[in-house]
Amino acid sequence: MTQPKPSGVREYAIVIIRRSPWFYARSLIGGGFLTIVGIALVFKGPQTGHLGLLAIVLGLLFWASIPLIHRSASWQVTSDRLIEQRGLLATRRREVELSDIRSIEVVRRLGQRLTGLGDVIVASAASVDYVIRITDVYDPEGVAETVRKARLKRLA
Repeated sequence: MTQPKPSGVREYAIVIIRRSPWFYARSLIGGGFLTIVGIALVFKGPQTGHLGLLAIVLGLLFWASIPLIHRSASWQVTSDRLIEQRGLLATRRREVELSDIRSIEVVRRLGQRLTGLGDVIVASAASVDYVIRITDVYDPEGVAETVRKARLKRLA
């Protein structure tokens, strides 16, 4: 059915998808709240100073975790495949050939609709359940359309 790819044709990246900055709003707000409460406790008096320092450190840890969380999940659409990579230390990589994609679904919960985010669920012909779930991305319809177009171009 499908012929092997000629050796002169190389796979190329179409788009790399990462979570939207809105995904990190809880960490930003939580870190800011803890830092402000910690500063208030430090200036309140010596008996609450240790608790204030602990709150400041926790708030800064919330903020420091954002770049790590951002790097922990990415999706890449290439000319031949859709690739999901998750994890920092121990990583999981999932690939599905574009020609094997059975359906593409966009799911937007209420909170996601308010911020313009959504999930794109890709199902494969080889699996009963979904294969790849692209979570909390900006413009999920555009992402789904990019995958559809890449799939159609691959099938042509």
